[in-house]
Amino acid sequence: MQPPCRTALITGCSSGIGHALAEQLAARGLTVYATARDPETLADLAARGIRTDRLDVTDPDSVAAVRDRLRAAGERVELLVNNAGYGLMGPAVDIDPAELRHQFEVNVFGLLRTTQAFAPDMADAGGGRVVNVSSISAVVPTPFAGAYCASKAAVSALSDALRMELAPFGVQVITLEPGGVRSRFGDTARDRLALRDGSRYASITEAIERRASASQEGATPTGEFARAAAEAMLRPRPRAVVRLGAHSRQLPLLKRLLPNRVLDAVMARRFGLHQLNPR
Repeated sequence: MQPPCRTALITGCSSGIGHALAEQLAARGLTVYATARDPETLADLAARGIRTDRLDVTDPDSVAAVRDRLRAAGERVELLVNNAGYGLMGPAVDIDPAELRHQFEVNVFGLLRTTQAFAPDMADAGGGRVVNVSSISAVVPTPFAGAYCASKAAVSALSDALRMELAPFGVQVITLEPGGVRSRFGDTARDRLALRDGSRYASITEAIERRASASQEGATPTGEFARAAAEAMLRPRPRAVVRLGAHSRQLPLLKRLLPNRVLDAVMARRFGLHQLNPR
């Protein structure tokens, strides 16, 4: 069966979900443009015949250059997968505002920047799809991930608005909210851990570090997730919100069923907050 989209562009393909999605979409017959800030990380994809390019979602010129190159080549992106992102971890009161701004610059403004670059051509052609990779953390925030959770909540809300605004022009917007998926997310998050000197949370540093890698506990294998995600985004009538991966359905259910005080107590014990002494 001919896929509903023939040409896809994916951001953030250096590893993890983006890398696996490039493989899965190419296997389904799409022409795939896999992008990343460092094209050298895409060498294995290029060796398999997947087209690769440099794209930094925080750089307007970089985004425009990729769009213009595709236009010049006569290619029209019919499926845009906004996957680029990272997780900033640490107590919210310890996070430098500049780091918080960068979290939103990559996860939110970068996503909007690429959508603004490619969605108009879809609308002009009367169809296309935009897939925004959010997170189950948008629905169930956790301690020590406030910046990341807030950025993904913004992605989900922005996606809802885009879905309604672009629908009259035949452009479908899908929000992908992964649960735990095997990747280097935890390593990257630990590298970006924000903890001020003299932080009142210093005594539970190990618990905070565990939060950075919590998504990798019982995580769904990346290939398995990517197969299911590719199928979901290529359905003739795709769902508006797709939740896949470990705990992606259980956690929202707990959020709905448990009173806040109970869920707060569960989170406090899970991430070491119960060990703190007021001072």
